[in-house]
Amino acid sequence: MDGKDAAVSSDIRLLGRLLGDVVRDQAGDEVFALVEDVRQRAVEARQDGHSPLDTLRGALPGRSIHDQLHLIRAYGFLSLLANTAEDVHHERRRRHHRARGTGPQVGSLAATLDGLAQRGIDGETVRRVVADLQIVPVITAHPTEVRRQTVLDILREVARLLAARTSLAAEAPEHADIERRLGLSILTLWQTAILRLSKLRVVDEINEALRYYEASIFDVVPALEEELEHLVGERWGIGVDAAGVVRMGSWIGGDRDGNPYVDGAVLRTAIGRHAVTAFDHHLAALGRLALVLSLSERLIEPTPQLRALADASGDDSSFRADEPYRRALRGMYARTWAHAAVVLDGTGMALAAPAPAVPRPAYETIDELAADLRVVEGSLHGHGAGALASELVEPVRRAVVTFDSSLCSLDLRQHAAVHEEVVAELLAVAGECADYRALDEAARVELLAAELRSPRLLRSPFATYGEVTAKELEVLESAADAVTRLGPSSIREYVISATTSVSDVLEAIVLLREVGLVRAGAAPSASVDIVPLFETIDDLGRAHDVLEALLQLPGYRALVADRGERQEVMVGYSDSNKDGGYLASSWALSQAQSRLVDTAKAAGVRLRLFHGRGGTVGRGGGPAYEAILAQPAGSVDGQLRITEQGEMVAAKYGQPASARRNLETLVAATLEASIASADGVDEHAEFTSTMSAVADAALVAYRSLVVDEADFAEFFAAITPIGELSKLNVGSRPASRTGSGRIADLRAIPWVFGWTQCRLMLPGWFGAGSAFDAVAASQPDAEARFVDMHRHWPFFRSVMGNMGMVLAKVDVEIGRMYAQTLVSAGPTRDRVMACIEREHARTTEWHARITGSPDPLADNPALARSIRNRYPYLDPLHVMQVELLRRYRAGDNDPLVERGIQLTLNAIATGLRNSG
Repeated sequence: MDGKDAAVSSDIRLLGRLLGDVVRDQAGDEVFALVEDVRQRAVEARQDGHSPLDTLRGALPGRSIHDQLHLIRAYGFLSLLANTAEDVHHERRRRHHRARGTGPQVGSLAATLDGLAQRGIDGETVRRVVADLQIVPVITAHPTEVRRQTVLDILREVARLLAARTSLAAEAPEHADIERRLGLSILTLWQTAILRLSKLRVVDEINEALRYYEASIFDVVPALEEELEHLVGERWGIGVDAAGVVRMGSWIGGDRDGNPYVDGAVLRTAIGRHAVTAFDHHLAALGRLALVLSLSERLIEPTPQLRALADASGDDSSFRADEPYRRALRGMYARTWAHAAVVLDGTGMALAAPAPAVPRPAYETIDELAADLRVVEGSLHGHGAGALASELVEPVRRAVVTFDSSLCSLDLRQHAAVHEEVVAELLAVAGECADYRALDEAARVELLAAELRSPRLLRSPFATYGEVTAKELEVLESAADAVTRLGPSSIREYVISATTSVSDVLEAIVLLREVGLVRAGAAPSASVDIVPLFETIDDLGRAHDVLEALLQLPGYRALVADRGERQEVMVGYSDSNKDGGYLASSWALSQAQSRLVDTAKAAGVRLRLFHGRGGTVGRGGGPAYEAILAQPAGSVDGQLRITEQGEMVAAKYGQPASARRNLETLVAATLEASIASADGVDEHAEFTSTMSAVADAALVAYRSLVVDEADFAEFFAAITPIGELSKLNVGSRPASRTGSGRIADLRAIPWVFGWTQCRLMLPGWFGAGSAFDAVAASQPDAEARFVDMHRHWPFFRSVMGNMGMVLAKVDVEIGRMYAQTLVSAGPTRDRVMACIEREHARTTEWHARITGSPDPLADNPALARSIRNRYPYLDPLHVMQVELLRRYRAGDNDPLVERGIQLTLNAIATGLRNSG
């Protein structure tokens, strides 16, 4: 074993031993012996190069359901604890590198800025890019998020104790105490129900997401922005202002696409909870500053501006008569508290922060607080206390600038079909168009463009509307009220799902006009950005045509001008993958972005791309640094919006170290990509025709199975636990938009989740082998060209690297076990499984030939080792899941069987670190 991994192995062994002690104590020696015996069988079978499935299938199904539940829980918790140990180890290695003075790691700000300096990038270029730089991670909910917040809290404590243990000498007496406390945490974990008793509500998802601000985001973001300023100053000797480079976003409470539980009340709750969280944070920070800045006028000379703040505070306590900073900060606290009370009036929301002893007039805006904090900083610098200003006050001011009074921007999202339905009813009731849906696209655009020129509203307070229309208008009215109360930062984007045409965009604008978020007329303006979302292969192919047509409409072009001459477009990774497979989707997304960049540039508009990426490769996931650098030339123009999918939020933001690593990577990659592609020249254009041929062939191969195979939907429903997933109390959003069994209607997230559970993972590779075969057959030099593409083209290298991560987790034998046990015997099962197995063989062979290694993770040995170490837990979990699914589907109504299925769903997702 590599010495650098000895520590994580030691941690995992320790946690495994402590969990074993808990299992023996809580479940008895017999269960403990069973856990160890099954694990050892799986280990020995894998070491001998044999499949452990036959051995395990002969031993496990005969055990009682109670024994199986103990096994499932034990292996699930082992995976959770191993994940935690690995996360701690990542940060341990990072600190080790820093302490040793070794070069900064790839993906860090230091390494990125060093690289720019070595390339001769001048300071003015860096200053210009940083001034425009904005990274917006948008947190979303997740319909297959399987971990309870309570469990995450316990694991955070485990991580803290492991980190503390690392810093101790080998013989330190504190080791015993830390092990004891780890044992207590694991005992708590064992006696905590990992499954929820009730399904999550949207309000629960809102509150859970907010926990990550105190856990990491509030502290990490200001520190990261300060480091960026410091590193730029070190290398170029210039000052830059990075405050606000990172701004957070959210979909939770504003995303109505397919979620019937998001209404006006939920949206108001989301906005209100965001505001309360932001204000409470700012007020707590001001309170801490008022405690520590006890500087006396008898010893220092504050600036006149600081004295004026102190005199206006209303604090006449004799105890603080000579402490101007304390008085000033108490006044700032009182004014902030009063501003919060105004904003929250009528919302039913209350601050946790106590009311000030002496009330003061409210700030008009939160920007006034930031300005007063600058006064405090300036005064401290003036009398030699600049270190206090930098260490104590500046982070508070940065947090005020970044999170202001709204915390984050809540995006609104709705499906284009809903907009069409609502607009059709409004037009009909208003007498403007009796049958809008009967119009062709040209007639629709003409009618909607005329509406955009008219400030007259369609809706009437005297009319009665259908349920869908009434609900949509209520949500939009709540959004307009939020913008009025909290300002434009509370809601910045309106996303239109399934955009296929110009009319899809104009319909949304007409609806926004009805509530005042768009002002129509001769000089139209908007309070939100209009963001079309293109999701399918065909829609991505037409995205640039839709954008070009929109920008040629005078009314729409005026709205873009009003929003700073910037057009945001969202591209969907998940649905395009489900629509066309991994290779076709990856290329369609790349090509769409390139064409959108050209279209926007031709119209004199700056393009901001919003990447709807998931946590898994099948949904656009994978290493963020490489993915951003692999984007088409000119597409990363200083600004990046990217979804942080619910299943990855805990991993990325649950600990300060992981949050720092994730956000630093996003900032560094966006900065580097913005400078690298400033000329918008594609240096790899010679590969385009080959990649297009590969993508076309991959699309044919993928759809020949997923679309053309008549019984494929039934096969998918049988081989995966997708039906049982609906009974798991996870996210608030239904797994299907319509409730039908059609693949087209299924959300992309459960689609990926299902294939992950049976270890076939089709969304991350299927169609690739056939595609490379087809192109190689028609182009004699194709294989050499593929190798060249892998060596020299970041896009293709990223695609193949992500595919390798998926292939490393695929286990065809396990998939075959699911098929043979759960899918009815017959031609369909045999035909589909044979197709999948052939394609897998082709794909793994081509991956090896192109990358030069039979090991799909040859360049990532740590991940390869992590996956191998999980086999002893995963193999028995799959065997038990298959048997429990067979019993359940055969009519066994024992509630313990259903619970066992739910626990295996959770445990397998944990072991693979994928939940969809």
